[in-house]
Amino acid sequence: MNKAADLVEETRDGGTVIRIQGHLSIACLHDLPARLDAVTGPVAAIDLSGVDHMDTIGAWTVHRTAKRLECDVTGGNEDARRLIDAVGKLDEPVSIRPDHAPPWQRVVGQIGEAVVNAGSTLFGLLGFFGSTLVASWNVIRHPSRFRVNAVVQRFEVVGVSALGIIGLMSFLIGIVIAQQGSVQLRQFGMEMLTINLVGRLTFRELGVLMTAIMVAGRSGSAFAAQLGTMKLTEEIDAMRTIGVSPMEALVLPRTLAVVIMMPLLGFYSSVVAVIGGGFLCAVALDIPPITFIQRLREVVPITDLWVGLLKAPVFGVIIALSGCFQGMQVKGNAEEVGLRTTSAVVQAIFLVIVIDAFFAVFFTWVGWN
Repeated sequence: MNKAADLVEETRDGGTVIRIQGHLSIACLHDLPARLDAVTGPVAAIDLSGVDHMDTIGAWTVHRTAKRLECDVTGGNEDARRLIDAVGKLDEPVSIRPDHAPPWQRVVGQIGEAVVNAGSTLFGLLGFFGSTLVASWNVIRHPSRFRVNAVVQRFEVVGVSALGIIGLMSFLIGIVIAQQGSVQLRQFGMEMLTINLVGRLTFRELGVLMTAIMVAGRSGSAFAAQLGTMKLTEEIDAMRTIGVSPMEALVLPRTLAVVIMMPLLGFYSSVVAVIGGGFLCAVALDIPPITFIQRLREVVPITDLWVGLLKAPVFGVIIALSGCFQGMQVKGNAEEVGLRTTSAVVQAIFLVIVIDAFFAVFFTWVGWN
């Protein structure tokens, strides 16, 4: 059992000496700090020859007392002296509760930090996009480097495996649009316009947008996790060592697969959403399917389909680059993989929505209303 810390005041030729003995550790100090604080008389020295063990708290207690009483510290082994010297370099003890800045200052600081991080991330993403273009040009110049098997495998992961969840999501969204639209239009006796709402909204906006969000959650996160794990296991460094470009072998096949599959998945999502809207119209509004289809052909211009198909590849590039970029930034430990995966999904969805807003303004400006 460790001996509790204790002190004895002795009078010697040079004056009063405080002799400390026992274990100067946090578990054995007990009331020793209070007893040392009670010492007020002139003290010549603090003797540590009777101390068996000392931790940081004990060293700080001795240093604080010696500084207050303006006396020397004698005795003690080399480790104890070194520890006292180390804590003596601190003017004040480490605060358990650091001083808090004013709330407005912390808010402004966090906003500034967020802006700087967003700017650096956007700059890095643009650089990564440039590297992807360079890798694409190298593959075009040397077609033998093109990895067909990798692209086909990503077709299955990005496209075929996602058909079920995207179809279910789109079908339910079509039902929701038709149901909510019919409730509002019924107030004006214009339930037939529900077909217009379902057709134009799904083909022009929601079909490709919801598909992009779903692909970002599935494939973008998978890309970030896969490449991040490869960075941790140094597989990417090994590829560079043997002369294989990670951009050509890992990033380019994933990007190409998402760019090709996004228009197909967007069109598939729009069609399934229209089927869901037609189902609700048939059940709740007594609109026959043949009437629904005929009305749909009359009110939905072909430009709505082109708008959705033109936006889809751009969304695919954003999703693939965000996932691969965040995955390539992983370093340090496994926790970074999770953080970068989350960042990839958030970044992809945010950029997709921002670009979709620009597309909406642009197509309105060119007359594709």
